Amino acid sequence: MALSRFFHLQHPLRVSLASLCSRSMSSLDTRARAVFSAAVEGVQPDIVVRRSLERHGDKLLVNGQSFTLTNNLYLVGFGKAVLGMAAEAERLVGDNLIKGVVSVPHGIQKTLHNHGKEKMLLENNSRITVMEGAKNNLPDADAQKSAECIRELASGLTEKDLLLVLISGGGSALLPAPAPPMSLQEKQDVTRKLAAAGATIQELNTVRRALSLLKGGGLAQCANPAQVVALILSDVIGDPLDLIASGPTVRSDFKPEEVWAILDRYKLSYSLPSSMNEVLSKARPHYGLQVQEQQEEVQDHVLNVVIGSNTIALECASRKAVELGLRPVILSPGVCGDVCSVARLYGLLSRFACSPEKETPPELAAEILQLGPEVGVESWDLCRTMNVLVEERKEGWGATCLLAGGEPTVQLTGKGRGGRNQELALRVGLELSSDEVKSGAVFLSGGTDGQDGPTEAAGAVTDGELMKEAMSQGLDIYGFLTNNDSFTFFSQLTEGRRLLMPGLTGTNVMDVHAMLLPPSPQRDFQ
Repeated sequence: MALSRFFHLQHPLRVSLASLCSRSMSSLDTRARAVFSAAVEGVQPDIVVRRSLERHGDKLLVNGQSFTLTNNLYLVGFGKAVLGMAAEAERLVGDNLIKGVVSVPHGIQKTLHNHGKEKMLLENNSRITVMEGAKNNLPDADAQKSAECIRELASGLTEKDLLLVLISGGGSALLPAPAPPMSLQEKQDVTRKLAAAGATIQELNTVRRALSLLKGGGLAQCANPAQVVALILSDVIGDPLDLIASGPTVRSDFKPEEVWAILDRYKLSYSLPSSMNEVLSKARPHYGLQVQEQQEEVQDHVLNVVIGSNTIALECASRKAVELGLRPVILSPGVCGDVCSVARLYGLLSRFACSPEKETPPELAAEILQLGPEVGVESWDLCRTMNVLVEERKEGWGATCLLAGGEPTVQLTGKGRGGRNQELALRVGLELSSDEVKSGAVFLSGGTDGQDGPTEAAGAVTDGELMKEAMSQGLDIYGFLTNNDSFTFFSQLTEGRRLLMPGLTGTNVMDVHAMLLPPSPQRDFQ
């Protein structure tokens, strides 16, 4: 969904500067957390499913397409958010549901129950079988068994049947069906090596598709000739249908050279099992789909629709920012690249925002634009954002909420506990603590699934006092960074109060970044 469709949310909001300035800067921390919560709430599974399915008697409307319900409905799903999606789908069309199977993360039912999220759980008399697997977001024997059950269900359908496919982030690990002769362990080793080397989610999914029976359109092929309707909660930058959960209902043109290029990029080509050569030498004809506008595809028996994304989450965050007296500016939903470069960008933008207009060094804007390609942000987005910040200085607007999303990467150099959001927050905190910045900004980075790496936190909130606070408690920030131990750092810092701990959210549309910039101290507020 085009970011430009939501520019109307960013109308200037005139607020009382005196009122804003009377608030303590700690209130920015509270408002940053509220903005993040609104982003997550806007892409909750039940909300996005209700938004996409419209029921009129025996007619089901999905994205302008009409399907007849005659006790002919089957359901499969895989991903971190599909349990809540399945529960809502069954409430809407369960009277026509014959059978369903969903593959969900290990322990998610117990966790959701413990967090009071019963509405995301299926009823006791549900016709949908829930299968848990993929501990630590890695494919395992349990997830492989779930994938086989899903394949069997899809393979037995006829032209009179309707298969509703629910897909969300984490779906790749929950639908492992290695192409023979590759074993699950061999495929898992390849994925682990790529992730540890810093491969992007797009690169990981490209390799996974090539090594799978169900990914890359394989599931749609199994279900042929039944009608397939896939509802997709995107966790990939740009919402490319062929990469979300590795595209099980989307055509994949098998190109071994692309896979080898990725492996060469991370110097892994010579440390892979021989079975991989056999798999890559076999071209698999997958069901063809015609790509159409607005991230949806319709041809013959398949309809793919993105019903939730990072862009939608940022829209909801933007609305909340307005309610809280902030002026929202959406930078981009596609931030990627190494966290070091991403942190540098946010530090530069903070410095740009707090510099008096006539004293802003021209090289500052140049460096910001130069970083754009490294972090996946278009030059026009950076120019638009800087223009807004300059306008705010001229006209005396209040506090600004700079919003962005995406999925940066971390180069693993240590064995500590952490995740990309906590490491990004830690690095941005260092940027904000430098003598060049001192803007009073507050920065938040959080994963919308509520889990940042193998930790209990979704991310963290930081500001320019981070270095001073860490030194007063005897914590060596650089040592924690070298060991990729950001969770331990934030847990020890001020009793963990900077950690973002929403618990498992039941959804997943990548990460949300919010940088709250207070009014410039140079302004005359009289």
